[in-house]
Amino acid sequence: MADVKNIATRDSYGAALKQLAAEGHDELVVLDADLAAATKTGVFKKAYPDRHFDCGIAEGNMMGVAAGLSTMGYIPFVSSFAMFAAGRAFEQIRNSIAYPRLNVKIGATHGGISVGEDGASHQCCEDFALMRSLPGMTVICPADDVEARAAVRAAFEHRGPVYLRFGRLAVPVFHDEANYHFEIGKGEQLTEGSDIAIIATGLMVNEARIAAENLAKEGIHARVINIHTIKPLDEELVLKAAAECGKVITCEEHSVIGGLGEAVCALLSEKQPTPVRRIGVQDKFGCSGPAWDLLREYGLCAANIEANVREMLGK
Repeated sequence: MADVKNIATRDSYGAALKQLAAEGHDELVVLDADLAAATKTGVFKKAYPDRHFDCGIAEGNMMGVAAGLSTMGYIPFVSSFAMFAAGRAFEQIRNSIAYPRLNVKIGATHGGISVGEDGASHQCCEDFALMRSLPGMTVICPADDVEARAAVRAAFEHRGPVYLRFGRLAVPVFHDEANYHFEIGKGEQLTEGSDIAIIATGLMVNEARIAAENLAKEGIHARVINIHTIKPLDEELVLKAAAECGKVITCEEHSVIGGLGEAVCALLSEKQPTPVRRIGVQDKFGCSGPAWDLLREYGLCAANIEANVREMLGK
């Protein structure tokens, strides 16, 4: 693959918020929980200090503040690490935002194992499961900078609660911004192939692309699908891939319990019974270490995708 830029999607989040404000969207406000430098909302704060509110290390209260602001016509983006946003503030998200279906957007950074040296306490691999369980909650996990910035804009334009997960780790930018279109609830097929379908989200999408390229050299043609919206799932795209490929592998930087893999399995078991293998965190906590080393240790890499494809195909 050609050389590409590497950008963390948390940087994309801050840049997208600033761009939306620059376009004259005065109803946009940003809340943070003493982490503006890490979540990158500090970019917005520097440009629009009167519309950025630091709520301190009180994430539950911050969700309540955002709920109140939304009832006054503002569109708040509430920002913190995924562990603190989805985890610590779950009750307030459930009762104060999701239950009344308020127009609040949750920007959760530092999701997954790739948080790295911060260790298990900060490596949130449960957020998809928590947020998927809430009625009416849209759950998005972009794969690169272009997609992340487009996702923030789509969330802003969407009416209702949205959970967006961004990463700490700089990842390759493989989308062409000039030709990319983002739509909530619609995935994209990245490669042709009918031997097996690899359905991925977040940073695992690029790993799936690398795996497909390597497998093609062996005569194995994998269809790679990017599912940026985990809820609502693009059922049409998933069912089509399963029917035409006959075997499916899901890939996510999240527990295999409750995330993309389970969403795909639930759909296929009801409408298109298909052999599925889930690549993700296998019911265990993370540990401290360099991000890419941890991803390989937990099997969240192209090499493990390739090995699973070969095994499923009996190669």
